[in-house]
Amino acid sequence: MTGPTDLPTLPDARFAGLLGEARALQTKTVELRREIHRNPEIGLQLPKTQASIKAALDGLPLEIIEGKSTTSLTAILRGGKPGPAILLRGDMDALPLHEDTGLDFASEDDEAMHACGHDTHVAMLASAARLLSDHVDELAGSVVFMFQPGEEGEHGARHMIHEGVLDAAGERVEKAFGLHIFTSAATGVVQTRPGPIMASANTFHVTVTGRGGHGSAPHQAIDPVPAAAAMVTALQTMVTRKVSVFEPAVVSVTRIETGTATNIIPETAFLEGTIRTLSERTQAFVREELPKVCEAVGAAHGVRVHAEVPAGYPTTVNDPQVAGRVLELAAEVLGAENSEFMEHPVMGAEDFSYVLQRVPGAFAFLGAAPPGSDPATVEANHSNRVIFDEDAMANGVAMYAAFALDSLR
Repeated sequence: MTGPTDLPTLPDARFAGLLGEARALQTKTVELRREIHRNPEIGLQLPKTQASIKAALDGLPLEIIEGKSTTSLTAILRGGKPGPAILLRGDMDALPLHEDTGLDFASEDDEAMHACGHDTHVAMLASAARLLSDHVDELAGSVVFMFQPGEEGEHGARHMIHEGVLDAAGERVEKAFGLHIFTSAATGVVQTRPGPIMASANTFHVTVTGRGGHGSAPHQAIDPVPAAAAMVTALQTMVTRKVSVFEPAVVSVTRIETGTATNIIPETAFLEGTIRTLSERTQAFVREELPKVCEAVGAAHGVRVHAEVPAGYPTTVNDPQVAGRVLELAAEVLGAENSEFMEHPVMGAEDFSYVLQRVPGAFAFLGAAPPGSDPATVEANHSNRVIFDEDAMANGVAMYAAFALDSLR
């Protein structure tokens, strides 16, 4: 005799109470988050942040490794049984802007703010280390906690990879998981998808050199301004006519600088901007094509062109199986209403991409829209007025812990 086939799947017993344990740590999670939020640091050298993390982890059964070229911190938790290693990551750095949130724990540095939520990532990962330390006997393997500086354009993940974070447990980690808080979803909702989830990112810098002269006699000069203006249009045409509509690419000219006075034709003009793509092939094509387009336009205008497209972050690509399991875990641990499949990637970039190039894993987003706000219109990450709902952090702690317990069973 068979039973009914339409009953919901029962939650895995291993995760029973896990969210409750994460909520029980909420006071510690919030305290660490606010301490780091008050004292934001930018770039690869974050000594105060590193010290706060070490203090939060003090007394736990962890092996601590400090970075050599940066103030990164790696913590290793050895499980009670033998097995592989997995990695959990949280980034540490802030952004160079003045905070205008009015929070009573606002930044004490007028020129820096945790506007991307990395303070919450650190706090969630530290609390996950504490939670998992209470479950160490259930872990068949090791957990590597990757506290990473320099995510905001400084390639901090590459520094840590170079110094051995992926092999810190004595063997190459076999899976990796990272979370990123954002206000564009309801509090506590976990979103992810298989394949590309965030774009690659490259900057470009173009110098256009002509010959200066008097504004009343342009025929006696070689004006770089119309050449630069033509390049802006030509770059948009390049995207729409040379890149397949099935291979998304964004080229945005975000800065043009030239001239000193109304009656002077300048000698030079400068263009800068960003390139975003969702595949290595498209990224390589646009990086190669952009200088050619600018040089061809420059030749037509009789100006010299020097274009640079430095190497940037690669596309963040989730392993389909791992991403699928993250969504299943979110449903089991947080409830089905807090597990959402992302239909489209985000065109922002993330240097966790370097980890996922080397290790199967997944990156996911954690909603933290403030109560009563509309996620579609609320202040977003990188705004100097962004406010994250701290209640979401318990869900993040539970997800980090669930991923480790599930991977190392």
